[in-house]
Amino acid sequence: MTSQVTIAPAGVADAGEILTVQRAAYLVEAQRYGDAFLPPLTETLDEVRAALAGPATVLVARAGHRLVGSVRAQLDDGTAHVGRLSVAPDQQGRGVGGRLLGAIEVACAGRADRCALFTGAESAENLRLYERHGYRVVAHRPDPHGIRLAVLEKALVSPARSDA
Repeated sequence: MTSQVTIAPAGVADAGEILTVQRAAYLVEAQRYGDAFLPPLTETLDEVRAALAGPATVLVARAGHRLVGSVRAQLDDGTAHVGRLSVAPDQQGRGVGGRLLGAIEVACAGRADRCALFTGAESAENLRLYERHGYRVVAHRPDPHGIRLAVLEKALVSPARSDA
């Protein structure tokens, strides 16, 4: 089902579509936790543009001309901090999120030793996705609103060390 979906680097011109998909995707999380102020829902268009213009790696998934998903990673001291993995609600369950996750790992391999991310500890679908892709829960912590988060990590194999 994902054969028509292409993954590519995002550009600043994608900001509006990224924000639209991100907000639609995170509404389920907001409902689950009773918090309409999750950062992906309160992020502004200017903040998305700044992320796209900055040092972060941002990828988008497109089905034809339609942007159906995105993901970001920020490198810090050998760790790629993955965030804002978003898939349009009508495209969820079709492998788009997994493809975006794999693509951001490839984009960061050789520049980072591991990927780290977090999700709500009660977000079973998200946890299953990450665990299927080799992530393991390494800690739990509360967010500023008291929502319990699961922190996950995965070691990356550098292209130069692919025989390891």
